[in-house]
Amino acid sequence: MAHSTVSQFSVAVPTGNDISLRRSVFKRNIVSFGNKSWASNFSFDLKSRNAQKSNQYIVCMSVQQASKSKVGVSPLELEAEKEPPLNLFKPKDPYTATIVSVERLVGPKAPGETCHIVIDHGGNVPYWEGQSYGVIPPGENPKKPGSPHNVRLYSIASTRYGDSFDGKTASLCVRRAVYYDPETGKEDPSKSGICSNFLCNSKPGDKVQITGPSGKIMLLPEDNPNANHIMIATGTGVAPFRGYLRRMFMEDVTFKFRGLAWLFLGVANSDSLLYDEEFSKYLEDYPDQFRYDRALSREQKNKSGGKMYVQDKIEEYSDEIFKLLDEGAHIYFCGLRGMMPGIQDTLKRVAEQRGENWDEKLSQLKKNKQWHVEVY
Repeated sequence: MAHSTVSQFSVAVPTGNDISLRRSVFKRNIVSFGNKSWASNFSFDLKSRNAQKSNQYIVCMSVQQASKSKVGVSPLELEAEKEPPLNLFKPKDPYTATIVSVERLVGPKAPGETCHIVIDHGGNVPYWEGQSYGVIPPGENPKKPGSPHNVRLYSIASTRYGDSFDGKTASLCVRRAVYYDPETGKEDPSKSGICSNFLCNSKPGDKVQITGPSGKIMLLPEDNPNANHIMIATGTGVAPFRGYLRRMFMEDVTFKFRGLAWLFLGVANSDSLLYDEEFSKYLEDYPDQFRYDRALSREQKNKSGGKMYVQDKIEEYSDEIFKLLDEGAHIYFCGLRGMMPGIQDTLKRVAEQRGENWDEKLSQLKKNKQWHVEVY
């Protein structure tokens, strides 16, 4: 039995062939461990540097670095399906799921609040990495009195097994949408995002109406485990990539990833980074298979002295990126709709500098199913 001690609390972690599922409860956090030791100093508190401030205990899975064992998952039948589940629950007949936990992901200096929300679907709303759930917030639609609110789509931020590795939960990465009056500079609650605030304000045990899963464009292609994957995210657009990376590097599943995964994440500042400890751990454990580049617009400068955005990082590494694309790499973009024009302009400029026609190249990437975009 491996033990790790954090804040004078000891956590027993199953190792080797111990196939019983153990649960360790710290305050309101419940963490399930699979049948493998997880050799990492990996924290389930999503912003460990803020954990002590918020008086939350940190759960570590094992501090020994003897091996990079992966986490056992169940049920493995979730590997057997040949086609992704689609629209199992529709807006007129949604599934009533339960909130497991809501955690603030960002530090105190982040503009705005982003939360990691774990939802228990009981195994009844299965999904694949890269898909989305619809959420119907409670109350009636002000534009259609007597009718429910419209569905809001959220990219799922976990693998099909969920954060507890048992196939019964899904995680969402949600930024609280707030509106500030341009004249007074004060927040106007009447114009706040209904669904994001409902989710970020929810408590364990609250019910949530979900639809889906939906989407096929962002599914992780697993037919070639040697393929390379370039992921470009702004803010909460990192959600599907967290799912991909957990499947590639954390879980013991049938997909044995042997390629390169390269994540570009654009946020405002260091306190706004999402799942940074998780990604940094992969960098440590899989240096030959994972690359991670952050663009911090309020802390870093690009080569022209302006703010550093993801497209500046793309330009910085353009030779390598274009080479990988020419060799068949997949490239994914997820985040706010406004991210794409700047990225497209950069790619076009880089292509022209290389003597290539970007429109032709883009057409070929789409034809080859190498180009994946989900913006909102």
